[in-house]
Amino acid sequence: QKEIVRMAFDRGLTVQFEIGEKHGGSFTEDIVKELIDQGKKWLDAGAEKIVIEGRESAQNVGLFDGKGKLNPAFAERFVHAYGMERTVFEAPNKPSQFALLNHFGPLVQLSNVRLEELLRVEIYRRGLHSDAFQQEILRPKGPSSNNVHECV
Repeated sequence: QKEIVRMAFDRGLTVQFEIGEKHGGSFTEDIVKELIDQGKKWLDAGAEKIVIEGRESAQNVGLFDGKGKLNPAFAERFVHAYGMERTVFEAPNKPSQFALLNHFGPLVQLSNVRLEELLRVEIYRRGLHSDAFQQEILRPKGPSSNNVHECV
């Protein structure tokens, strides 16, 4: 791992490492523990981010069950282990994107988002999508008393 990261750095590149198998099914408790350990080794070697597998379907893979429902407890374990700034979640479809944003809020990092969905995801992240108003963590905050200027 250290050699791979060093070679990338020598070429002016950074490293992100993806954990989880595309065809391994939904994570189990044991798999999460193994993957956390694997990710920590890559971070210790100098990788900047760990990407959590979500495939193209976000169904029966990684953090998502057979119906595409997010396992938030497992997702939190990755964030706790690596930090929000170094954890990236693959979120290839609207349900996976919205579930992660609803759970973690606007600071969550998403990948594997199709270009044609990017605007919708960012509108939702900023609390401007109609569905985001139902999520306190995403709802835009009103002006604070410090920001209100009196007109004379």
